[in-house]
Amino acid sequence: MFHGTMTALVTPFSNGSIDEEAFRAHLDRQIEAGVDGLVPAGTTGEAATLSFDEHKQVIRIAVQHVAGRVPVIAGTGSNNTAESIELTAAAKALGADAALLISPYYNKPTQEGIYQHYKAVADAVHLPQVIYNVPGRTNSNILPETVGRLSHVSNIIAIKDATADMEQLVHTIEACGSRMEFYSGDDATVMPFMAMGGHGVISVVANVVPKTMEALTTAMGEGDWNTARKLQFTMSRLSQVMFMQSNPIPVKAACAALGWMKNELRLPLLSMSGEDASLLFDAMREFEAELPTGIETMEFADN
Repeated sequence: MFHGTMTALVTPFSNGSIDEEAFRAHLDRQIEAGVDGLVPAGTTGEAATLSFDEHKQVIRIAVQHVAGRVPVIAGTGSNNTAESIELTAAAKALGADAALLISPYYNKPTQEGIYQHYKAVADAVHLPQVIYNVPGRTNSNILPETVGRLSHVSNIIAIKDATADMEQLVHTIEACGSRMEFYSGDDATVMPFMAMGGHGVISVVANVVPKTMEALTTAMGEGDWNTARKLQFTMSRLSQVMFMQSNPIPVKAACAALGWMKNELRLPLLSMSGEDASLLFDAMREFEAELPTGIETMEFADN
């Protein structure tokens, strides 16, 4: 249903509130770069610290401003099934094309509990839904057999897999047959993921270098493995530094350094500075062809 490069969007803040102007500019920047889809209000968008009203505000702005130019896949996941249903219903009412739901975190449900959670949301809200497996954040892994069961639910159409485990990916694809699509949630392994049968990536790095990530997924879609391999290696250092602190600390710092938004996060996350920021800027300077001129003198925008 979806393919290629879909950007897991940051949420710009200014003095504690959502910076709607900066967010709209970021949406335009992504679309102009050629990405295939946009994902607001996910982990990268600091959904965990958005109020319900803010969460809906972010989705509303994205849907209205994008205005059908690319699909909008709204983050609506929670560790509370009733809350996930409410957010997913809101996303549908606001006009989102699909919903992305993280596996319940902290509660540590069983595989049956994970299955029943996703099935309850899908049964309650008839909107295409993408399940999201990121064990590093949830402390639980959606096993291939569970994904296979969920693939029989008609409006569960895909999975975002951030395990970077190619063996598990193979077993999951086998368990699902052709009933689901597969999106990488790990920027460092997009090429091998797509080589194994993946359809694209929901990318953090694409916030900063969308053209490069789009070129990689396009090359893979066209079977141009040499170009894709080159682009994957080109982004390897940037992909690494983007996760040297918890996402979205580095990517928000990168966007701020480019003057796109303030380097403002919500507690308990803190802004990046010092040696880590220097490593981030060094990696960004390798993308002079895509990023604005003047990146050789990058520093943080005003907080």
